[in-house]
Amino acid sequence: MAATHRITAGAVIAAACAASVAGCALGSNGHRDGAPGPQKVSPARAPGSAVRLIGDGSTAYTGAQPHLPRPQRLKPGQKPPQFVVFSWDGAGEDSQKLFSHFRKVAKANNASMTFFLSGVYMLPEEKRDLYKPPQHSPGRSDIGFNDEKGISDTVKQLRLAWLEGNEIGTHFNGHFCGKDGGVGEWSVAEWKSEISQAKQFVKTWKTNTGMKKAAPLPFDYDKELIGARTPCLEGQKNFMRAASQMGFRYDTSGVNEQVWPKKKDNLWDLSMQLVPFPGHSYEQLTMDYNFMVNQSGTQTQGDPDKFDYWGDQMRDGLLAGFRRVYDGNRAPLIIGNHFESWNGGTYMRALDEVVAKVCNKPEVRCVSFHQLADWLDAQDPKVLAKLRDLNVGEAPKQGWAGYLSGRPAPAPKGAPGAPPAKKE
Repeated sequence: MAATHRITAGAVIAAACAASVAGCALGSNGHRDGAPGPQKVSPARAPGSAVRLIGDGSTAYTGAQPHLPRPQRLKPGQKPPQFVVFSWDGAGEDSQKLFSHFRKVAKANNASMTFFLSGVYMLPEEKRDLYKPPQHSPGRSDIGFNDEKGISDTVKQLRLAWLEGNEIGTHFNGHFCGKDGGVGEWSVAEWKSEISQAKQFVKTWKTNTGMKKAAPLPFDYDKELIGARTPCLEGQKNFMRAASQMGFRYDTSGVNEQVWPKKKDNLWDLSMQLVPFPGHSYEQLTMDYNFMVNQSGTQTQGDPDKFDYWGDQMRDGLLAGFRRVYDGNRAPLIIGNHFESWNGGTYMRALDEVVAKVCNKPEVRCVSFHQLADWLDAQDPKVLAKLRDLNVGEAPKQGWAGYLSGRPAPAPKGAPGAPPAKKE
């Protein structure tokens, strides 16, 4: 199920790094502030719900997702929590068992995460011609397809991840980058086709594998799927237009600085960010692939004597970025990764240490993109505008109580964080 992702460097990255930049590849806390957040859970069906199968029974409606906290508006003068999002591109379970590993890491550290599933990981090799990629012949995929065991193992992890409060997004299908039909050349209509097919493979995995007696995924994917990251961070413009028309709520396919997010094309722009790169004068994107490219180039297994150093370098860079926002403007920290053992697995080890270090701090919430988008939607737009006025690492000079002391506008009825309607 593994494949190699690369990314073309955009102008913003080139200016910041003057180095090879980032891409995708194959494949909160203690809540001491009293704010709701992810909780430790045991795998179980959504509470108080009956299973209603959808379509061929590959997915099912089981009620509201367990452990999805209801967002609350900031009170006047209240300091924002520190959000951290850990996300995974091309999520699937293979012999490395990294999906199951990071599910356990999330549970152990009161965290929720986002898993961007590649749709072709739900399609067996012998059914590959069902995939009709834009600008390519049917059955073509740059990351291959899957087999029955791989699909069964992936379904198990998706099921448990969702029941534990994690989010299942999409990394689309064939992972085409660069020229000659790469996603950067796709039209809005072609993106709509790719999105629809990614959904369809999740909604029909039982039919396509013949595993009719297997348990369903416990969610309606048409409703669950609200965000994505494009392959190699290419094609964002037309993807966002397509996604906005198809009901998505966020995108994380760009490169940002560590400031509060805003909307583009009616989607929250929750892109990854540039953070300090220890030992270098330029900053680095918050993704394992980018650190690897700037350490061992295109070699996924470089000098073993440097593995520990490279992992520490990524860990320390992410922690420096965390401290910059935690003690500064409190902008959400967005981190992207892959289930890969590049350079001896050093980046997976680094992520283990970062999760344990940050997710248990006071006022920190390690959340999914879904949870972050819910919280942003619940806030007073004027308060978010003030937060966006703060520069990278800038804390309010007069303190949070003074900076956000204005009385916010009331939340519209029915909006997240609004008081419940009074019963007549």
